[in-house]
Amino acid sequence: MPYTPYGQPGMPGAGPYGQPPRRSTNGLAVGSLVSGIVCCLPPLGLILGLFALPQIKKKDQTGKGLAIAGMVLSALSSLLLVVGLVTGGIGSAWTDFKKGMDEAASARSTFALRTGQCFNGDGKLEADTTDVTVVDCARPHDGEVTGDFKVTGFDKWPGDDALDDLAGARCETVNAGYAMDTWAVPDGVWVYYYLPSRESWRGGDRMVTCVYAHEKQKKFSGSMRSDRTTLTVDQAFFLTTVNPIEKAVYEEPEADPDEDFASNKEWAGELLVAIDAARSGLGQRTWPGDSAAPVAALRKELDTASKRWNKLAGAPDADAYWDAYDAAWDALPENLGAGARTALGLTGTPPAHEGTQA
Repeated sequence: MPYTPYGQPGMPGAGPYGQPPRRSTNGLAVGSLVSGIVCCLPPLGLILGLFALPQIKKKDQTGKGLAIAGMVLSALSSLLLVVGLVTGGIGSAWTDFKKGMDEAASARSTFALRTGQCFNGDGKLEADTTDVTVVDCARPHDGEVTGDFKVTGFDKWPGDDALDDLAGARCETVNAGYAMDTWAVPDGVWVYYYLPSRESWRGGDRMVTCVYAHEKQKKFSGSMRSDRTTLTVDQAFFLTTVNPIEKAVYEEPEADPDEDFASNKEWAGELLVAIDAARSGLGQRTWPGDSAAPVAALRKELDTASKRWNKLAGAPDADAYWDAYDAAWDALPENLGAGARTALGLTGTPPAHEGTQA
């Protein structure tokens, strides 16, 4: 047979072109190294390496260095794990990780806030604030979401002023429905809102988010939610009947009757309507338990107030208006049924104004 410089084909122990066959790398050795590097299961790399070494020798494979490296790394990882458990480092790291994840999960855009959520915005409540952190309402917070509404009726960007006017009126109504027990609203907490920006409007955003926040950007604690989802039927009926009086009281014109008699007379008439509606409405319901007597007492006070405010609203001129003014105010129940509110389980003490005592 002629000489073949590349060896005899088919002879045992010969590879392609007569070279010795390439030795395979042990799979367990590779796994040991990977496990040691990743450190997800520290003992796994050590175990795989121990199994790999005898296989490498028996099968004449490569990978001894890989197995040894994986065993060393796994041993170090296991040692670090033990030290972390003993010193509490692992627990601390996990706590920090979980805290970070919780904070990330609670971070929201103001456009993604939902009714009833309380939030912090690093003390900032400017209209261009976009990122806030949702927190438990029991904790001190900057604001509480009372609801939202969709802006309609505009074919193009209406401008900040138009949106501001719309939001001011609509959010006042939204907030009044969210916190019907107005005495539970801390003094200094007022209506705020977040508007669509020109940029977000272009992207299709039409939502206004209404919130309660402190006028001096102070934090407050506790939820102010007292709507029909949280109140009893009797509580909701009482507040729906009496709150219009309180609202009308705060709408007294700034100009006195000598300067603007017509506006003051109109206002007195509106307050009279609220008084008469309340005394009539309270008499149409059978009030439970201990609330019956104080509600009846409030109705009696409103009967007297109605007569006095009827005289004020019917004043022919500013002088007659002034003559009836003090008597009308004196007849109006000062606390609008504090005893009835307490008996019904509502807030029985109005919030103290800043600078005064409760």
